[in-house]
Amino acid sequence: GQRCSEGGASRGWMESTTGSLGAIQKMTRVRVVDNSALGNTPYHRPPRCIHVYNKNGVGKVGDRILLAIKGQKKKALIVGHRMPGPAMTPRFDSNNVVLIEDNGNPVGTRIKTPIPTSLRRREGEFSKVLAIAQNFV
Repeated sequence: GQRCSEGGASRGWMESTTGSLGAIQKMTRVRVVDNSALGNTPYHRPPRCIHVYNKNGVGKVGDRILLAIKGQKKKALIVGHRMPGPAMTPRFDSNNVVLIEDNGNPVGTRIKTPIPTSLRRREGEFSKVLAIAQNFV
């Protein structure tokens, strides 16, 4: 809990019940931002995250997720999300992902939107995704 100091001394302790809101978790709608054939075909239902490949089940920029898209399961890499992150990291208008194969190679040949420069720190994992990026923010 946090000590509530405004509005008088008799308020006491203020308990937070929600915790931190997750960036991308199960059933989150995402937007595919590469030029892959599967990501660019019009779909009746938007792609959704059905699994996050980390310990806590909440995906941030640079995490891998499993998508349900057009009745198929595809792996993807998160390259931007709506939730504000740490200081000096960009916040996006949509939850952006890039489709990848099982070995980590990107499915498309171009990324249409800017991706965060924070991914460059983890270049060993995402070198091929960074190579097809047009610009960084």
